[in-house]
Amino acid sequence: MRDDGTLDDQCGLGGSADRSDDSSSTVRSTSPCEPSASRLPGLGFLRTRLGGFANPLAPRPGRTRLAVATGAVCCLGLVGVTQVGAGAVDGTNAPAQPAQVAERATPDAASRGSDRQTPAPVPQTADPDVSPSATEKPVAKPKPKPKPKRIAPVAGLDEDQMDNAKAIVRAGRDMGVPRRGLVIAVATAMQESNLYNYASAVLPESQNYPHQAIGWDHDSVGLFQQRPSSGWGTVGDLMRPEYATKQFLTALEQIPGWQDMALTDAAQAVQVSAFPWAYAQHEWRADEVVDAILG
Repeated sequence: MRDDGTLDDQCGLGGSADRSDDSSSTVRSTSPCEPSASRLPGLGFLRTRLGGFANPLAPRPGRTRLAVATGAVCCLGLVGVTQVGAGAVDGTNAPAQPAQVAERATPDAASRGSDRQTPAPVPQTADPDVSPSATEKPVAKPKPKPKPKRIAPVAGLDEDQMDNAKAIVRAGRDMGVPRRGLVIAVATAMQESNLYNYASAVLPESQNYPHQAIGWDHDSVGLFQQRPSSGWGTVGDLMRPEYATKQFLTALEQIPGWQDMALTDAAQAVQVSAFPWAYAQHEWRADEVVDAILG
């Protein structure tokens, strides 16, 4: 209360009577004269807005939320305008829903982002209606080599004699000698060696080659008892039935008219034997042997 008997007006311009103007205080108290938000409802909002202008750099969370919300609304509006514009240009198709657009874009992006790989070949499956034997080519079996024809001995000959007779006929056929020459050659061998391949006791070398008997008639060797010393050939060659036969037939073909000669005369012209008539006795047997071999 002042001296004039009136109460101090704490809300007046002068303030409190006991407050000094030059005193400072670090504690700020709320004066009962200061208007509050509860007393003036519009004053709090106005203070907030004016405080923003007073310090523009102060952080204001409300402004951040407002900017984010405004940007989201703008983006949604832009997407809506774009979809409406596309539908208006087409004029036929309705605007695609966002879920459909995402569904279409997903496989396309995956195909562009993935590596291109060559597809694996599809295995061929067998047709159950077709048997494997119907599709596979039959493999030709190799033909077995024909076995040499076995010719039973004839005319009282044994196996060795018959084999030597076959060697004579085979060598004559290779030379193209007619049948008559083959009969003469077989009959001559029957007389000279009895169709055995002879070695000579006089020529020990001849015994180093395959032989079936040993003779003593000088250096005569082989089926035709040909002498190496007379120029028929080497000991080794004359011990081979094929070679000895060719030597005999070559000499026979050099005799003029041998085909028309008697067997004994033709053989004697080649052999020059001391017993020229001995060859004739073997003609019928030689003929039978040649027939059996030629078949």
